[in-house]
Amino acid sequence: MAEDIADQETQATVDAVVIGRNEGARLVACLASLQGRVRRLVYVDSGSNDGSVELATAAGAEVVALDMALPFTAARARNAGLEHLASDPPDFVQMVDGDCEVQPGWIDAALTAFAAHPAAVVVCGRRRERFPHASVYNALADREWDTTIGLARACGGDALMRFNAVQAVGGYDAGLIAGEEPDLCLRLRASGGEVWRIDAEMTLHDAALMRFGQWWRRSVRAGHAFAEGTARHGFDHWGAETRRALVWGAGLPLMVLIAGLWHPAGGLLALVYPAQVVRLAQRGGWAWGLFSMIGKFAEARGALGYYASQLRGQRRGLIEYK
Repeated sequence: MAEDIADQETQATVDAVVIGRNEGARLVACLASLQGRVRRLVYVDSGSNDGSVELATAAGAEVVALDMALPFTAARARNAGLEHLASDPPDFVQMVDGDCEVQPGWIDAALTAFAAHPAAVVVCGRRRERFPHASVYNALADREWDTTIGLARACGGDALMRFNAVQAVGGYDAGLIAGEEPDLCLRLRASGGEVWRIDAEMTLHDAALMRFGQWWRRSVRAGHAFAEGTARHGFDHWGAETRRALVWGAGLPLMVLIAGLWHPAGGLLALVYPAQVVRLAQRGGWAWGLFSMIGKFAEARGALGYYASQLRGQRRGLIEYK
């Protein structure tokens, strides 16, 4: 019986949805990595002006041009790709960001994992940064993606998913400017599905994080996602991340300021920051310790920005870093 299930999974239809904007050569590599490995290859373009649409057409992809007159989110682009496939739905859909290249053997490895875990609705693997030594920020991103193997709470932008399961929960939430994948996974898990991360090479990603400002904005976006996710789904969904951002990035700086105004020695409270850097560095190295601490200020800004937009009754626009 197990062999029959495995055979069904490995013979299943697999399509792919790639999203991107002005990815150029990265998009060409992404599409090439999927050619011959999926039945249908859909590229959703979000207002590119670098010839991406023509490049995708030449690569044999079915192109969906997103209406940019409407508010843009990556989630909306992903849903457009899924909708394009709905008339002839596949068993599985590989979701890919346009700056990623799918590794040879990944789809077969993921299908094998689906066969081994019948309740699985999402399978993801190891995303690696293509140029981790180009900058400290690229290296930090590569470390961020090195997560625990086994049952997981969420995936990132790249993952193989059961098409019908994703459609059954309404796809991605198009209103989210970040964190749409964990939000989708939460709803999939609530419906009885499982998310698995397997020990297999999945994608190469070109983050192109070469400047501090890029990394800072990316961290601000993460803080926004943390706060909005917790507000929507409760403390179990990114509550700890939100709390740490607000405590280290906002609460403690305020306490240091007040303590310093109250007594000159009160400023010594700020020494808790280098102490925390040292503690984190013992686990992950000095760069990781230092930037993890600095990142809390950016995450706090993102979280507070989310709360401020809620008080104003507004939706915050995209927080872009590339």
